[in-house]
Amino acid sequence: MNMQRKIFPRWKYDVFLSFRGEDTRKSFSGHLYAALDQKGVFTFKDNHRLERGKVILSELFKAIEESRFSVIIFSENYASSRWCLDELTKILECMKEMGQTVLPVFYNVSPSEVRNQMGSFKKAFADHEKIFRDNMERVQNWRVAMTEIANLSGWHLQDREEYEVIQDIVGEISSKLSLTFLSSTEKLVGMESRLEQMDLMSGRGLNDVRMLGICGMGGIGKTTLARVVFDKISYQFDGSSFLVNVREVSTTRGLVALQEQLISEILMDKNIKLLDVYRGCQMIRTRLRYKRVLVILDDVDELDQLQALAGKNDWFGLGSRIIITTRDRHLLVRHRVDGIYKVGKLNHGEALQLFCWKAFRESHPTDGYLELSYHMVNYAAGLPLALEVLGSFLFGRSKAEWKGALDRLKEVPDRKIFEILKISYDGLQESEKKIFLDIACFFKGMDKDRVREFLDSCELYPDIGISVLVDKSIITLSNNKLCMHDLIQDMGREIVRQECPEKPGQRSRLWLWTNIHRVLTKNEGTEAVEGIIIDFPLYKGIKLNAKSFSRMNNLRLLKICDGCFLHGIEYLSDELRLLKWHGYPLKSLPSNFQPKKLYKFNMCYSSVEQLWQGVQNMYQLKIIKLSHSENLTKTPDFTGVPNLERLILDGCINLSFVHPSIALLKRLNLLNLKDCKRVWSFPTVIEWGSLEVLILSGCSKLSSVQEIVRNSKHLLHLLLDGTSIEEIPPSIKYLTRLTILSLRDCKNLISLPSSVCDLKSLKVLNLNGCSKLENVPDNLGYIESLEKLDLGGTAIPKPPSSIVLLKNLSDLSFHGCKGRADKSWISLFRFPFFPRGNLDSIGFFLPSLSGLCALRRLDVGDCNLQEGAIPDDLGCLSSLTNLNLSRNNFISIPASISQLAKLETLNIDYCKMLEALPDLPASIDGLFAHNCTSNISKSTPRMFLFK
Repeated sequence: MNMQRKIFPRWKYDVFLSFRGEDTRKSFSGHLYAALDQKGVFTFKDNHRLERGKVILSELFKAIEESRFSVIIFSENYASSRWCLDELTKILECMKEMGQTVLPVFYNVSPSEVRNQMGSFKKAFADHEKIFRDNMERVQNWRVAMTEIANLSGWHLQDREEYEVIQDIVGEISSKLSLTFLSSTEKLVGMESRLEQMDLMSGRGLNDVRMLGICGMGGIGKTTLARVVFDKISYQFDGSSFLVNVREVSTTRGLVALQEQLISEILMDKNIKLLDVYRGCQMIRTRLRYKRVLVILDDVDELDQLQALAGKNDWFGLGSRIIITTRDRHLLVRHRVDGIYKVGKLNHGEALQLFCWKAFRESHPTDGYLELSYHMVNYAAGLPLALEVLGSFLFGRSKAEWKGALDRLKEVPDRKIFEILKISYDGLQESEKKIFLDIACFFKGMDKDRVREFLDSCELYPDIGISVLVDKSIITLSNNKLCMHDLIQDMGREIVRQECPEKPGQRSRLWLWTNIHRVLTKNEGTEAVEGIIIDFPLYKGIKLNAKSFSRMNNLRLLKICDGCFLHGIEYLSDELRLLKWHGYPLKSLPSNFQPKKLYKFNMCYSSVEQLWQGVQNMYQLKIIKLSHSENLTKTPDFTGVPNLERLILDGCINLSFVHPSIALLKRLNLLNLKDCKRVWSFPTVIEWGSLEVLILSGCSKLSSVQEIVRNSKHLLHLLLDGTSIEEIPPSIKYLTRLTILSLRDCKNLISLPSSVCDLKSLKVLNLNGCSKLENVPDNLGYIESLEKLDLGGTAIPKPPSSIVLLKNLSDLSFHGCKGRADKSWISLFRFPFFPRGNLDSIGFFLPSLSGLCALRRLDVGDCNLQEGAIPDDLGCLSSLTNLNLSRNNFISIPASISQLAKLETLNIDYCKMLEALPDLPASIDGLFAHNCTSNISKSTPRMFLFK
């Protein structure tokens, strides 16, 4: 036997049966053969020997060599047959030299009787020694073989029923064959972890009936996984059936054919005939309800298929497992399966290995092909189907051919991959197809809610549509983003390209610059075009045709950046739902434009001077965004847009007139007029019942917000930074939902009303830079929800004592507060160490803050803090992580700072009077000590100095 044969035996048979015909042919051996055959175990069958006991010895030996297992049935007269003994010797040889598995069965004889050649075996060998007295070596070989094989682990019938032993033998062989199959399928990359998940989900060992689902996108490996599971465990069941491609077969041959196949395979009866689906259901229920079966229903796409083939768990016997593969997760939910496993894509290492098996017939790339292999693997993005198809196609091809194939894939997807993935698309409703193509061409990676608004305006029923696409594994959601496998996206875009391969102007969607350039410069657009998106500025110098949009009557979506026209635009489609034109170059829109279906108007950095004149009835319009349109001088009449929800005009620096109809926008929830420096007033009667966010920051001429506050009771955010307001009206207390109030750099603000403390939902109060503000309400601490308080740059001499009640405060800043503290207040807080003679020079003081258990950041930089102005109980701020004491005049820092166990950064820049630092907590990562005395660094050798 040569070494190649020993290491890599080529098995023709699964099992070779060795037995004494007259003892067991019509009983145990015959039954065992039938059981093995029923389980699909290919067993050597010699009809001549079984019927007449005649066979050529060389053919027997060849059959033994070509068998993976040998089962030897030792019976009473086994040793009396020289044929059996020669088989036994050959089997022992194959076990030792080829690794054949040998399984002995002791049929009505004991193992010791065989091992020691006692009883009938003793008599048989005595007879052989007489006959072969001139060839005793042959007899001795027989004895050795029998002794060695009888010592192997096997089965002894004794008092057991034959069928039980036969089940054990068949199960043992099937199990070993499955394991051998799995170990030899090295190209099934990534299968081990998937099998573990299926094993956990299947509840191995439990005696209940379970229906399990395997779902995922086309080509992800659902059928392969189901096939491996079937091959691995089918031997454990009374019967099994694998129905391949249920979707296609039910369409071409009908459900009755599938029912007949299912029953026939499980009952091993080829004569099953059914009249209709109902009778098929009846037969499955009645004939299989007591059988422990394994059924695989592959590629199911309709509920009636499941109802006809596996309607309920009680159709099958205890311990049965029904496994369904599908692209539609919701189908499994509707059928109430007991568990669902979603197959994920291969990781990079697994993908590279699978690709290499197909492309090189080994697990790693051939020299010189590594980078090209990486490109192909990246293109396939973990999809097994693509990896196998591309790898097989590229096998044996040159590098130039590889590069050419890769370039072609960037333009046109592989046909086989495309057709398999397109099956999912073909099963969609028309509205779902439109949603899918919109996402594939325009919206992949975008926020679901934003895309939903557009799709809803197109009357495409996005809530159910997106849900269906997710269930069918066409798209996924991640952090509310619409995600899609790259090859699914390529498939969608290829569907659009095939609408008219040669003329892009006759396709429904345009996203490639080359196609868009051709259509907009040569006026090739047609009524087929529904959407155009280009997310980068058009190349300078390109002159667009003014009639570019004249024939695009069905344009729903237009997103474009900049653009130069030889003449004004003559036409825009009235079907537009979303118009986003960054840098729109003209002063006005086409006069004949009637955007009654428009839901979003986005023209940031445009040259437009006025959107429209008079009243335009646009009941669908929800968003207007004209940020940084510096030519805009007035807003239009909003009477015809009662459903407007967001009006964003930030950076419109020349906007001076806000039409009074703005006050009637009852559905408005966001108004942004940031840096509209010429806006100075609003209507006196306002009906903003839905307004939640109002941004007036930078409206430097605005001096009063009394009417706004009085009539905007649903406000969550109110930003008045940099306005000219002198006071906040007491009616602010009615803004009970307000969470953010920002008055940063309101230089004319003198005081806050005490009613601000009634804002129980307020989390952020920013008064930074209100340089005339000398006091805040004493009961400020009653705003229990406050998390961030910025009093930096104000004129307040001290924080209110109630500040210690702010249990949720995490960020507190007094940066740049240089107000003068009065002497009575100083004596109240009793700082005995402060020099009495210097009371007139006292600036800002920091009282005890020990009650602020949630405070993480404290900034008292540049506050003219003197020695003693930092309280000794500083160490009680147990949550503090960031402390800024820069640009102050204290000499020392309280020793209690060492108790700040969470402190990460300490800033003492320009604290020139500071003589030394106390022990610092070990948690500090950074100490900023620019322009401090040299004594500091000497006293704290472990700190980090940033100079």
